[in-house]
Amino acid sequence: FICVKNKKKKCQYSVFVFCSAILQVLDHDVSKEEPVTFHFLAKFYPENAEEELVQEITQHLFFLQVKKQILDEKIYCPPEASVLLASYAVQAKYGDYDPSVHKRGFLAQEELLPKRVINLYQMTPEMWEERITAWYAEHRGRARDEAEMEYLKIAQDLEMYGVNYFAIRNKKGTELLLGVDALGLHIYDPENRLTPKISFPWNEIRNISYSDKEFTIKPLDKKIDVFKFNSSKLRVNKLILQLCIGNHDLFMRRRKADSLEVQQMKAQAREEKARKQMERQRLAREKQMREEAERTRDELERRLLQMKEEATMANEALMRSEETADLLAEKAQITEEEAKLLAQKAAEAEQEMQRIKATAIRTEEEKRLMEQKVLEAEVLALKMAEESERRAKEADQLKQDLQEAREAERRAKQKLLEIATKPTYPPMNPIPAPLPPDIPSFNLIGDSLSFDFKDTDMKRLSMEIEKEKVEYMEKSKHLQEQLNELKTEIEALKLKERETALDILHNENSDRGGSSKHNTIKKPQAQGRRPICI
Repeated sequence: FICVKNKKKKCQYSVFVFCSAILQVLDHDVSKEEPVTFHFLAKFYPENAEEELVQEITQHLFFLQVKKQILDEKIYCPPEASVLLASYAVQAKYGDYDPSVHKRGFLAQEELLPKRVINLYQMTPEMWEERITAWYAEHRGRARDEAEMEYLKIAQDLEMYGVNYFAIRNKKGTELLLGVDALGLHIYDPENRLTPKISFPWNEIRNISYSDKEFTIKPLDKKIDVFKFNSSKLRVNKLILQLCIGNHDLFMRRRKADSLEVQQMKAQAREEKARKQMERQRLAREKQMREEAERTRDELERRLLQMKEEATMANEALMRSEETADLLAEKAQITEEEAKLLAQKAAEAEQEMQRIKATAIRTEEEKRLMEQKVLEAEVLALKMAEESERRAKEADQLKQDLQEAREAERRAKQKLLEIATKPTYPPMNPIPAPLPPDIPSFNLIGDSLSFDFKDTDMKRLSMEIEKEKVEYMEKSKHLQEQLNELKTEIEALKLKERETALDILHNENSDRGGSSKHNTIKKPQAQGRRPICI
């Protein structure tokens, strides 16, 4: 128990009650040598957890209790529903799913499924984790209290939720089970704890009493026979009566207007829920703005890197163009010199031919030899002229290639100049979007927080809560379809020989159309009936 400032009396009373409880336990035959573990659990279960669990800490503690009862198999849960409940438990513990953080194997050490479910299928822990994670990823955006409430809303529809079982015998000595819960009294077969044989809703019971070990239930309708049974011990009858009185009292309170204190608690809870909702919306907006700023920054960095790459490529192209231009210029110069040399040799050959022609050859032999030399000289001159012409054309082509290379160099320089003169992108300073005028204002100054509510806010919040209820009913159909899909998927891996009696009973109930204690109990009748006298 925690002492709260300015509430010393209440704190002292709490400590006194705690000490009194310890002393009452020590009155029994309890081992005082070894440490004794006490579990302080909820004795009475709510009909509707969302409406009755007002404070968040109460909801969290009740969630832990129900979760442990499901894992310990004190409350039967079908395999497909177990996977869905496990996904909400993971959401409540780890928050939103992040693939970079929640990597494969992060649930290896978590106890999320009943051992009965794990042994019923030929599935590895990795296969179970994969199916839990698939649903876990769909719960993104739910806070811890929302995930825990979704868990409880599914768990409260289970057949064994909130039922306390007691072994009894009827007048004939037949062994039966008596179930006491928030809706009434139920009589079960010892082999079937899911579907009651007979049910007595609280609003149809006139009187409950016991004498020694005999317990009597008198229905409101006098035409119905009185039901009597015997328990094993007188102490069990006292416990049964206490549970009946408490559950009946809560049953009647739920059907009356809330007291002023409860109304105040619910109003405070709604205000707190609205404050947290607005805080989450603010954080979500800030997160979105931060993500947009990061995306903008990444885009600018990407564009800057792209521009750097383009500049590098332009520089390389410029260098290659300069090298090509130099090579072409050198080759053109060499070709031009070769052409000049050939032209010079052609001129010399022509001069030699003219000199030979001018020389008088007196003898016929000398004339014949001279004609032959002249012919050879003409052929050589013709060849040299053709070679000179070819070299001249090659020189012209090289000059043209040099001109094109210089033009490519000029264009590369121009492109590099354009890239270098492009404007830089200044960093973005995201301006927070103004809040809508209908959202209540709140100011953050240092470590203090002030929050103002308006009547319109509360009305709008009530409308949103009603809208959420309608959406929840619509989602229930989709949820049932998902459960059926998962059930069909893992049905092929089921080991029939490992099915327990409760598994077989649950499957039979599902085949008959979902028979349960909720279908067995009649709808509550009009409020005008006279109160129950216990």
